[in-house]
Order: sequence, then structure tokens, then C-alpha cells
Amino acid sequence: MNKTLDPADWAAFSALAHRMVDDVIGHLSTLRDQPAWRPMPDSVRTALTAPLPETPQGETAAYEDFLQQVLPYPNGNLGPRFWGWVQGNGTPLGMMADMLASALNPHMAGFNQAPALVELQVLDWLAELMQMPKGTSGILTSGGTVANLLGLAVARHANAGFNVRELGLQGHEHPLLTVYCSTEAHGWARRAMEVLGLGNAALRRIGVDDQFRIRVDELRDGIARDRRDGHRPICVIATAGTVNTGAIDDLPAIADLCRDEDVWFHVDGAFGALAMLSPKLRPRVAGIERADSLAFDLHKWGYLPFEVGCALVRDAEAHRATFELQGNYISALDRGVIAGGLPLAERGLELTRGFKALKVWMSLKAYGAGALAELIEQNVEQAEYLARRIEDDPDLELVAPLALNVVCFRHRGNDELNREILMRLQEEGVAVPSQTLIGGRFAIRVAITNHRSRLEDFDLLLDAVKRCAT
Repeated sequence: MNKTLDPADWAAFSALAHRMVDDVIGHLSTLRDQPAWRPMPDSVRTALTAPLPETPQGETAAYEDFLQQVLPYPNGNLGPRFWGWVQGNGTPLGMMADMLASALNPHMAGFNQAPALVELQVLDWLAELMQMPKGTSGILTSGGTVANLLGLAVARHANAGFNVRELGLQGHEHPLLTVYCSTEAHGWARRAMEVLGLGNAALRRIGVDDQFRIRVDELRDGIARDRRDGHRPICVIATAGTVNTGAIDDLPAIADLCRDEDVWFHVDGAFGALAMLSPKLRPRVAGIERADSLAFDLHKWGYLPFEVGCALVRDAEAHRATFELQGNYISALDRGVIAGGLPLAERGLELTRGFKALKVWMSLKAYGAGALAELIEQNVEQAEYLARRIEDDPDLELVAPLALNVVCFRHRGNDELNREILMRLQEEGVAVPSQTLIGGRFAIRVAITNHRSRLEDFDLLLDAVKRCAT
């Protein structure tokens, strides 16, 4: 028998594939005319709990189910009025690059292949954009959480003071390894501490100032106090664009402190790091180039489709030493497919990874870094416009300073009213901001990493907020 999952009729499959491309391009080209979000009807929820298919229904029927049950009901982040959480839109070219990447289906541990060289070139380009030195190491990841985890793992290996890979953290007498971040840091920090065996109790959360930036004086005191108590400070996590308000920690001051204290300087730049692409905005995130490790997402302010994050590590040897693993089944040969070994597998946890680099590579080639910089600047200008309009409206108030591209505001009513306004905005398909708490008060949060937004979209948002408040 010669079973396969290739089409029995390649011409018919080609026609179906062309239809898929045409349909999705039609969908993307009409996003402005569609609701920002639509709830799923009960019939769709029921269909999406169907039993496991035991018999084939065919490619065309499966695609028809996608058109009816999936395509109309995403979370809305494709559209021009999606500003919830921090999610990019994706791009048509990025979509096609993902298709091409899946068609090639390369194994991205390394190997003697062009896709590996594409990723290495992309990493060099990204290090250059972040103004980190030549020779900086890196790896593309599923997103910021994993990129940040990898940075902290390298910090633990480099600064533990003992062979943490060999001895681990169990049954071995050593000082408590402490890590520092602000009270505004993203939840990845706690997860990473727990996953790495460092523990939540060793994560020192330092207070913030009235701009929601980490208090460097309190950070310095915390490190000194832990040293006096016999602990071992290993890493400071600074944030370039906090998740709540977009605040940017004083990166140069923290870099100086880490140098003086011989502590690893890690920057979580999940979305804010991409401000480095803009000469106009770069001063706001100055100091990123001094990081020992840096994490950021291309699927946020790089506008690319999920998923693609990046971890950069200044000390390439420390990066490799944290994850290097030898095995007979992956040893290099002088020639052939595995010549050169699997260097990308020595930079993270995963042996098997997909070809995320292709959409980055093609996008930078097609549009250039300058086009991305202009879009990032446009988003910041839109945030400034929205903030001005809120400040000029007696019914509305800003509840946090504008640092970059995140606007937190509320109607001057109570929390329950603001919560209802937000839900109605989403359910009516007007727009998708998200929510947070600022000073214990409910806030509507507009995080602008959207290349499809126009100024009139923000006018529409505020008009709808006032209408929903009545």
C-alpha cells in the first residue's frame, strides 16, 4: 500500500488553495467595514465541541467549516480599532511568509541549510537595530515570555556562583539567588522564577515612582540589604514599556547600577524595545543597548503575525554555555546535512522550532526598517492625540502619564460604569480596548500597536465611550 496525505488531485487542491488565498485577502481588505469583534453564536460553540472525526469529510468540506465557524470569530486583533492588551495585527506579506515557511517545513535547530542562515542573519539585523555589539547571540522564540525566561536562565547560569546546571538548586548549600523587578513588571517574571527553581520568594518587587518607573534608590537599597543578609543578587529586570501604562524604567541608571554591583542587566522590552527603530523615539529607551540580555516581540510593535519573539544575549559564550547539550544523535559531520551542527539548539530549550525568521526576513527586505519606524512613530502620535482629546473633555480623565503608546483613561463615573462602557464597546463591535487597575481604579486601556488605525478611529472610540455612559 502507498498511503500519503498528499492530494489525490493536485490540480483540484491548487484550485482550493487559490480560493483560500483569495478568500482571506478579501477578508483582510474589508476589515474596516467589519465589526471590531463579534460574539460567537451558540450554534458555533456547539459545532466546535463536535466529537473526534473518524472518517474523512475532505479538504473542501473542512475549509467550509473554517469559513463558517472560525474566520468570523477571532478576538479582533486584525482590525483597525483593536487596542486591547498588546497585540499586533499581522500583515498580508507575513501571512504569506508563514505559508512559505510551512511549505518548506524546515527543522530550525541548525543544519546545513538556508533557513538557518536566514535566522542568523535576522538575529544579526535585530541586534544591530537594538545597537547591541557585533557578536551578540540570540534566538527567535514563540514570544516575550519565553524570550524573557531564556534571558533569566542565562543570568542564573552566569551569576549563580556555582555550576547550577550540574548541581541544580536542590540539596546544595548556596546563598539565596535574588532577582529584582518593579511592582509594574509583567507576570512572566514570577512564572520564570518558579520554572527556573529560583522561587517567587526570591523575586524582589521594588516600588515605582509617580511615572510608574522602578525606584532606582530602592533597588540599590534592596541589593545592599540582600548582600548584608548573605544572599546573592544575580539579576535586575528592567522594563521598556510596562504592561499597564507603557512606562519605561530609567535604563541608563539601572545599567550603571548593575555594572557597579556586578549584577546581570536584563531588559523586558516586549513592545517598547521596538522604539529603538525610530531615531525620534530612541532616546526614550536609551540604555537598551547596554543590556546583558534583552527580550522583545516582533508580533507586537513589529506588526508581524503570531508568533515571533526574540531573545538577545550580549555574551554569546554565556548564552551557549547555558543550553549546550551533546548527543550522538545530533553530533556534526564534516559534510552533508548536519555539517556545522545544530547551533540554534544551543541557544534555548527547544530542539524543534519552526521557521519564524522568514516573515521577519521578508518583511525587512520588502519594507525596510525605516517603514516600521514610521509606523511606530505614527502609533505614538495617535496616542498623544487620544490623550489630548481626553484631557480636553470634562467627562473623561487620564489616569496614568503617557510614556509611549499606552493610554489609560476612564469616564468620571464610578468603576461599574467604566466596566460597563468597556464591555459595550466590545460587544457592539465598536472597538476593542482592554482594562486594568490604576491606583485601585478601573481604567480603560488603549495600547496602540496597530498599523491599520487612523485618527478618526480614536474619535469614534471617544464618541462611543460618551454614548455608552448615558
